[in-house]
Amino acid sequence: MNVELREVHDSDLPVFFRQMNDPEALHMAAFTPENPSDRDAFDAHWARIRSSDAVIRTVLADGDVVGSTAVYGEPGEREVTYWIDRAYWGKGIATAALRALLAEVPERPLYARAASDNAGSLRVLEKCGFDAVASARGYARARGAEIDETVLLLEG
Repeated sequence: MNVELREVHDSDLPVFFRQMNDPEALHMAAFTPENPSDRDAFDAHWARIRSSDAVIRTVLADGDVVGSTAVYGEPGEREVTYWIDRAYWGKGIATAALRALLAEVPERPLYARAASDNAGSLRVLEKCGFDAVASARGYARARGAEIDETVLLLEG
């Protein structure tokens, strides 16, 4: 499968909105917006991040929009994030997309966070060179509970 990144197009947003409302994906991501089905809040969020200094890319697999990935935050504390449509999990797409993003954004250090029980996401981050450096507890809206979170670091 050919995985590529490109700039986010307005036409990608309905796809991202649909992906973000998959119950299983929300559960795995855990730390999600208060109400993922609020389209106005979703649109406002995307307008804000698209006008920021975040590096945001659409993930394409064989030409189809399958997710997004980004680097955002303050210098020295910037984090990576990604969201891949559940239909494409387990195919190496998240790893390929994150590797492409890391090649495009050479600044280090970069951080990542994942629910500690999200083995798939933790494995993607480890394959891309991130190391677990801390754990925390936080309220996971998608689960309605406080859960363990792993903090990872990618250094120089």
